[in-house]
Amino acid sequence: MGDYRRWYTIEEKKANLAQLEDLQERMGFTLLRNQHRFIKKGGDSIMVAGVDNWGVPPFAQYGDLDEALGENADFPNIIFLSHDPSHWREEVIPQTDIMLTLSGHTHGMQAGIQTAWFQWSPVSFKYDEWGGLFSHMGQHLYVNQGFGFIGFPGRLGMRPEITVITLRRK
Repeated sequence: MGDYRRWYTIEEKKANLAQLEDLQERMGFTLLRNQHRFIKKGGDSIMVAGVDNWGVPPFAQYGDLDEALGENADFPNIIFLSHDPSHWREEVIPQTDIMLTLSGHTHGMQAGIQTAWFQWSPVSFKYDEWGGLFSHMGQHLYVNQGFGFIGFPGRLGMRPEITVITLRRK
């Protein structure tokens, strides 16, 4: 968080992050910074775990998967939030049985081709999982392409995305 721009001082960066955390809290959001929470409905429950940013260099790896899961790493119903989808292949698949990871980060590079049968973006040269649903031996990753932008203030063939995921009992 906060690494997408240059800061004149570390104090300036820390102040900005504190302001963002305060804003999230006032909006009613719980920021999961290497933490987890349980959501219970009737007799069912899901654990939602999230980490600080974890990325492939040049992005920093602040996220700590073990800390986020804590003593509940073997809980059967975990939804994991990690900004960078490469975290799924690097740590989630080999180290856990997490059922669903939700990521973003790539924005589909804000450019590409999308049809009902085909999707491609130049970001596919950097990320194997860059947009949509991916599965590996019962573990799933969904990469949302976002609705904003980074750098270039627009999109070419890569539509903004808000995803609705419905979970159903097997």
